[in-house]
Amino acid sequence: MSTCKKARAEATSIVSSDRLSNLPPEIKGNILSLLNVEEAVRTSTLSSTWRDAWTDMPVICLRDGNFTRTKFITLVDMVLSLHKGTIEEFYISVKRSYHDELARWMLMLSRRSPRSVVIKLNSGLEYRIPSCLFSMGNLMFLLMENCTIRLPLLFQGFKRLTHLSLKLFSSTDMDIKNLISFCPVLTDLRLVRFEGLRCLNIQAPKLEYLKVVGGFEDINLDAPNLEWAFLSLDPKAKAYQSVPIAHDTESYVRKSLGSLNDIKALAISGIFMKYLSKGCILTKFPAVFHRLEHICLVISFSDQRQVLTACSLLQNAPNLKKLDMWSHPSSTRDQDQASIQELTEQMQMDHLVTASVRCFQGLDCEIDFVAKLLSWSPALEEVEIEWKGEMDRSMVLTKLLALPRVSPRSKIIVT
Repeated sequence: MSTCKKARAEATSIVSSDRLSNLPPEIKGNILSLLNVEEAVRTSTLSSTWRDAWTDMPVICLRDGNFTRTKFITLVDMVLSLHKGTIEEFYISVKRSYHDELARWMLMLSRRSPRSVVIKLNSGLEYRIPSCLFSMGNLMFLLMENCTIRLPLLFQGFKRLTHLSLKLFSSTDMDIKNLISFCPVLTDLRLVRFEGLRCLNIQAPKLEYLKVVGGFEDINLDAPNLEWAFLSLDPKAKAYQSVPIAHDTESYVRKSLGSLNDIKALAISGIFMKYLSKGCILTKFPAVFHRLEHICLVISFSDQRQVLTACSLLQNAPNLKKLDMWSHPSSTRDQDQASIQELTEQMQMDHLVTASVRCFQGLDCEIDFVAKLLSWSPALEEVEIEWKGEMDRSMVLTKLLALPRVSPRSKIIVT
């Protein structure tokens, strides 16, 4: 390369370097947020213009990973103490125990007005969430795992929080009730595998999505804008539930559906269906779901009580358009066929357009339910069957295609 060309190349490199170094602090911070924290901090050695650039990072993501415990504590302390701006998003995931450090970290974080906080504490020991976290008034997103939640007496609520997710946690009915009701714009709520809760009282005027998985006995819901609800009784709940489950859990879960009469979509797990159908056969639900357009069910088609319960639910959803079902094996087979026949003869689903059955094994009870759907649904266009069986596929397919249907447009697709 000639001396002239080399000089021009070096000049171009210097100009490009200066352009990058002279970017506004917030732009540098956004760039460094794409790196892990340790790499971002190392950029302080590049030049004087980059020395403090990492202290404006809006996103902080911390994992102890391969760090020693001492080195990780030093890193977190440095990041939170030297950060100068607002931390928009804070994420920490640890596999070791930091019980003695968490309160200090949350106190330092609270001074940075975070909008989003994710705390995943995977050491196996449950953490008591420090009260200073509940003073973060700008929070819009909060996710916590493996923790104990006790609200401070002076808790004023999260006035901007829209998403709340709690997993593997313990608390009390009153604290969770107050936590939710003091979040007036909450739209997404997930409570998964909890201890110490018996009756869930959910008052959330803006709530649109609800997921509850746990050993609850009752749920009272005041959420007029709820569009999607997923309810599951955790089959492992009794192993860690400190409060005994009542003998009449099935009556509680039936009543709980009465709070969901305004939703547009509903998902029910297999264990929840089992409790719904337990005891006397259920022919009437406590509510008619006029706005319900989409239902997802995990169901044992060989359990006639569950089939009857599903039919009862479908009968109380007059505007249902989409039905998704997952077939689940069961050893229960000898229930009241007369009651099934009596109810299903009255069934009609005028608005159902699509239906699907996943994990289809080709059992007669599954084929029988598909036949019922075809006879109940004058607007049905498609039934999708996801094959998982070990039976002769061609024989089962022949049976399915030969089923009579009330609508000539109805077609069966087997995948």
